[in-house]
Amino acid sequence: MYKSLPAGYAKLIFAALLLFSATAALAQPQFKDLENFFSLPKSYVVGYTKTAPVIDGDITDAAWQQAKWTDDFVDIEGNLKPNPPLKTNIKMLWDDTCLYIAAQVSDPNVWAYLKKHDDIVFQDNDVEVFINPNNTTHQYYEIECNAVNTIFDLFLNKPYRNLGLPMSAWNVNGMRSAVKVQGTLNDPLDIDKGWTMEMAIPFKAISLGNRTQVPREGTLWRINFSRVEWDTKTVNGKYEKLKDANGRNLPEHNWVWSPQGVVNMHYPERWGYLQFTKNAASDAKFATPYAELQKQYLWLAYYRQKALINRHNAYGLTLKELDIDAKVTINGNSNLLKMEASPHQFMAFITDSKNNITYTIDQDGFVTILAPPTL
Repeated sequence: MYKSLPAGYAKLIFAALLLFSATAALAQPQFKDLENFFSLPKSYVVGYTKTAPVIDGDITDAAWQQAKWTDDFVDIEGNLKPNPPLKTNIKMLWDDTCLYIAAQVSDPNVWAYLKKHDDIVFQDNDVEVFINPNNTTHQYYEIECNAVNTIFDLFLNKPYRNLGLPMSAWNVNGMRSAVKVQGTLNDPLDIDKGWTMEMAIPFKAISLGNRTQVPREGTLWRINFSRVEWDTKTVNGKYEKLKDANGRNLPEHNWVWSPQGVVNMHYPERWGYLQFTKNAASDAKFATPYAELQKQYLWLAYYRQKALINRHNAYGLTLKELDIDAKVTINGNSNLLKMEASPHQFMAFITDSKNNITYTIDQDGFVTILAPPTL
């Protein structure tokens, strides 16, 4: 006779089955040559705090002890490149007003020279936050911070690849941030430990419309974190970036929490998952939602279409031209893919045969659920 498994084991088995399902999908020939865009994003279950952390750059206060650190940052391209030589980690909390973020940045040479708000902060070493609360890849936020707590904040209506318009005049109104250096800032003569950073991001500041969108139990966002690190040398007591033979700065290093698979942070579909809970975050296990597995096939259509228009100046008109099957099985459920296209625009659809729910994607990479017709 079989005995029922403890709840914890059942959750682990369920998560493993979802991971197996996602991995099995990538083994299909239609995903060939795009595997770097379909690795499973990282996930973080953020716990609720009754006591907000003090935003002073010191991340040792009691509130932060209830939050867990993320995995170490990796190269932005993931397994295509070696792991970074320096550690970076993030932890998060939330309450009814803010998302709280703490960063721990290991660095033997802490430096930062940009001090004016909305300076292009990634020209210094920095830590960057990318947030897409509605999980559509559109209408998202970017916040950069260097080791002197200079902030660059940005709103994009859609990614640059889709001709998005960056609004650097936008500010995270009410945000509080602070940095603490473990060592001596801008002093090449000593060896530093690194720097820590805290942010309190008001939900009101990253809500569209007139109503503040406060997360609820189970709310899912997309989020990612990036660390820009430049190779430097010391010249006249100052850090200077290394240059190539033509006098141009050597490319910066891009280290991230959830690998993008491409050297570009502005692929929001590749960001990690942030799930909110009011339960103990340490007890919560994240399982990739079924809808997110469905959307992988929409992104497959999107990437195939973009490859076609780059080669031929026209989108494909049928799924067959994209080498995509119209019928796919996800977690044992039958799904039907459709596409409507002209040479200059397209929309792809995926529908579960049981619940009849449809998700769509268009040529701008906008992903949404298809609302039923109004009677």
